[in-house]
Amino acid sequence: MTNLRSRLGSPAALAALAGMAAAAVVLSVAELTGAFFTARATPLIALGSTFIDFTPPWMKDFAIATFGTNDKAALFAGMGLTIAALAAVLGVVAYRRWVLGVAGVLLMGAVIVASVVTRAGVKPVDALPTLFGTIAGAVVLRLLTKQLWRIGGSNELAKAPADRAAADRAGRPASTRRAFFAATGITAVASVIAAGGGRLLGAARSNIAQARQSLQLPKPASAAPAIPAGVQSPVQGVTPWITPNNDFYRIDTALSVPEIKVEDWELRVHGLVEEEIRLTFQDLLDAELIESHVTLTCVSNPVGGNLAGNAKWLGVPLRDVLRMARPRPGADMVLSTSEDGFSASTPLEVLQDDRDAMLAIAMNGEPLPLEHGYPVRMVVPGLYGFVSATKWVVDLEVTRFADSKAYWTQRGWSERGPIKTMTRVEVPRSFAKVPAGRVAVGGTAWAQTRGITKVEVQIDNDEWAEATLSAEASVITWRQWSFDWEATPGPHYIKVRATDGTGEVQTDQRADPVPDGASGWQSLMVTVE
Repeated sequence: MTNLRSRLGSPAALAALAGMAAAAVVLSVAELTGAFFTARATPLIALGSTFIDFTPPWMKDFAIATFGTNDKAALFAGMGLTIAALAAVLGVVAYRRWVLGVAGVLLMGAVIVASVVTRAGVKPVDALPTLFGTIAGAVVLRLLTKQLWRIGGSNELAKAPADRAAADRAGRPASTRRAFFAATGITAVASVIAAGGGRLLGAARSNIAQARQSLQLPKPASAAPAIPAGVQSPVQGVTPWITPNNDFYRIDTALSVPEIKVEDWELRVHGLVEEEIRLTFQDLLDAELIESHVTLTCVSNPVGGNLAGNAKWLGVPLRDVLRMARPRPGADMVLSTSEDGFSASTPLEVLQDDRDAMLAIAMNGEPLPLEHGYPVRMVVPGLYGFVSATKWVVDLEVTRFADSKAYWTQRGWSERGPIKTMTRVEVPRSFAKVPAGRVAVGGTAWAQTRGITKVEVQIDNDEWAEATLSAEASVITWRQWSFDWEATPGPHYIKVRATDGTGEVQTDQRADPVPDGASGWQSLMVTVE
């Protein structure tokens, strides 16, 4: 125990603590001053966004498979640990050789500034929070390191005549460990207060949430058809047929949700068109809006996964928007771009047919939630989100697949992403224990634009048995099902497959999400007692 305390109180350990305290100052000061700039100007957001941009597909799939919709929280946690480790090393370096410590601080500041200024929609002036934070962090690191020199009597003290003279005049060390810990503690508390104050100040200066709540939605010219009775599976525990907004999955590249005022929002439609057009949010409100229930699915959804949701959307048909712009012959793709720089490549013909692809402004009867694309996003039935569901959309370029590449296409994913036929078991859960006798099995299947005509269940190696399908609302929404199983004691495997409206049976060939979506039959084990 004495040896452990000695190590924790060693100059190197204290220097590492000083480095972490200085890093906290960098981030908190940048957070506080960043409240007066764009949210993407803060170091954590800029670094995290840059990391996502350079993340290889296999790592992205691993993060989503492991953490699901908590992938961003996991990224921030990992970044925090990495920054703490680097800051600790930098503190030790600064203690032993201050010149190298200064160089390290400046290098880290330069990396953060580069991450900030390369973000979409960020101006050079948005680098100021990082510059202020870096200067403040360097000052704190210098002050804490000077205290450590006096405590440890290191050789570095001999290289600082002013510090040495001050210590000599005092006739004793200029500081004590207790004073060092007090200074470090005060620094940590001040950092927390500054960071929290920055967030509160940023929220106070932004009235986007309040503006969203007060937004009055117009009635659609074409309302969504009434939901048929019986669309919900009778099996208790199966997901609701309409996914509540708060439960709707969120997978995107935005660490900081873009905050766009409706009066500032504008959509530019250009490229291979006869007439370039610009639409305001008021233009959308004044247009003939349509309403439709549509199931969306993420390409990263694994077999049996939950990255799918069904909602009622309100918006302007994209075919009407493109009709105004009049695409030229030869164009075959629309490259949609988000306020945060994300882009998606959508086949032109898909946006012009009758599947009700839209610029959505509302979700389940209320304005789009901020994290789901407020004020405007794209909703395209039948395509995975990475090629269609651009949130915070501000630009549509009519072009060719041969001429332009979208965000994920540049990273090895497919150009086109039609949704594959898929079904999942939701009740019982994998590895569940259930009583012998009648067991209710239930789940959801989807094959947007084709519909689901059959779901089959297999217990162990028995023959496939047809499940009971719930009512179908449309071919662009998912369909739920149920199955009664007379379960006997022991371990059993439940397997499921679906057949779409074209008669094609869901493939049993397992495939990873990259490059165009996962495939295969879900199989889970349960124990009957």
